[in-house]
Amino acid sequence: QVQLVESGGGLVQAGGSLRLSCAASGLTFSSNTMGWFRQAPGKEREFVGFISWNGSNTNYADSVKGRFTISRDNAKNTVYLQMSSLQPEDTAVYYCAAKPSTRTWYSPSYSAAYAYWGQGTQVTVSS
Repeated sequence: QVQLVESGGGLVQAGGSLRLSCAASGLTFSSNTMGWFRQAPGKEREFVGFISWNGSNTNYADSVKGRFTISRDNAKNTVYLQMSSLQPEDTAVYYCAAKPSTRTWYSPSYSAAYAYWGQGTQVTVSS
């Protein structure tokens, strides 16, 4: 079965950096757009960014643009979220998600576009 396993979360001070990883198995990784979402306590899950199947296209939420970078290594079936200049408002559970190429009816900026989700990893930014 498909598994997405996030890692790399933790506690960091404001202004610091973290790199999250998401290791995928059970799917043809290179055929999937990969997205990152986050959910803060008491808030809805929100889009962070996505990367196309070959890494040629990325898109980010305005709130993280210029601070977060998504990359992928198809040979390792892994997608990364490099986060810098972290702020307390970035505190959330971060999820990776996979959007198969056949799933075309939603933009990858929407959670409904994704067929598979990881369990999430907590990121806490202290002020």
